[in-house]
This record gives sequence, structure tokens and C-alpha cells, in this order.
Amino acid sequence: MPENYYPFDLVPLPYAYDALEPFINRQTMQVHHDKLLKAYVDKLNTAVSACPRMQTFSLPYMLSHLCTIPPAYRTQVRRLGGGVWNHNFFFQSLHAENSQNKPTGNLADAIAQKFASFENFKKIFKERAMAVFGSGWMWLVQNCRGNLSLVQTANQDSPISSGFRPLIVIDVWEHAYFLQYLNRRDEYIENWFHVIDWQKANQAYGRSRK
Repeated sequence: MPENYYPFDLVPLPYAYDALEPFINRQTMQVHHDKLLKAYVDKLNTAVSACPRMQTFSLPYMLSHLCTIPPAYRTQVRRLGGGVWNHNFFFQSLHAENSQNKPTGNLADAIAQKFASFENFKKIFKERAMAVFGSGWMWLVQNCRGNLSLVQTANQDSPISSGFRPLIVIDVWEHAYFLQYLNRRDEYIENWFHVIDWQKANQAYGRSRK
């Protein structure tokens, strides 16, 4: 993803609003991106505009070095900056369904080693995503040693604030699925597996191993 400095832009979707149908419909994508994400971007710009020092930092830097953010702005950066970064990562990590709807290469091997099989990984990931209480995110990440881990984050907290490298993520805030699935989070999670861009996840995993 781009480094993204102030003033922050609304990063366009890398596909059409209806590209993920029938798994995530056009209305959901349009509202999620054009309304909800834009609101986070606008509020983040307002917050950062009041602090010239922060305007020299990229968004990933701010989130991964929260201790350097002036205390008066730290919570806003964590919430609003996390909302922007998390959503951008989520949207960029999706792709129209294709034949490669599972990981390949080194990432596939690492998932099999960690979780015994891809199917077992899906089962565990779905259980953990269902267990996120209220609003939050479910991530597959690498730690500083390159090992895979499943991480839940609440609200707009981001795993990069804890030193993790995200590979894939699902947004389990209700706004991510309610227009299409109502309260059926389990169905939304199951269908999300059809639109993961595993090629990008494979590339991110490969970069971290070099």
C-alpha cells in the first residue's frame, strides 16, 4: 500500500463496486468505501491539520510509532488513522473470485505447517472471526520472526501498532456486511474466503522472508 502522507486521500478501490458480487454486493462496497472510509479520511485530516509535526509522518509510521505521537492526538490517530489504514488494507486485499482462491507456494506451506491444513485454517479463522465481540477485525499476520499468527483487533486498532505484518484481514464491523447479510456474520465470513487476493498475500509473505 502507498505510504500515504497528510493530506490523506481517499484511495480508490482497485476494482468496480460490483466486482466482488455475489459475495459482497455493490451497495455494500459503495457505502463502505465512499461513505464510511471517506468519513475516517476527512476526520483524520482534520486531526492531523492541527499538529504540523504529524504532517511529516506517513500513516504507517504514525500507527507503528504511536508513542511518538503527542499525547493530545494519540487516541485520535489510533482510532481515525487505524480506521483509514485498516480499511485500505481490507479493500486492497480483495479480488474478484478466480481459480486461485487459496494460498500457494511458501505461504501455503506455512499455513499447512501452522494449522495442519488450509481447511483447518479456514475453520479456525472463521471461529475466531465469529468470536470478535462487537466491532473489530480478524487478521492473519506474521510476527517479527516471520511466524504466522491469528490476531483479533477491536474497534480500529491495527496490528501494525504491535509490530505485526498483516497478510489478510476481514472487517467484522456490522457495516461491512449488514446491508447484504443482516446479522448473518457467519455467512459473510464464509463468502469472504471467495474474494481474498491470495496473490497479494503470497507476495507480502515473500517480501518479509527476504
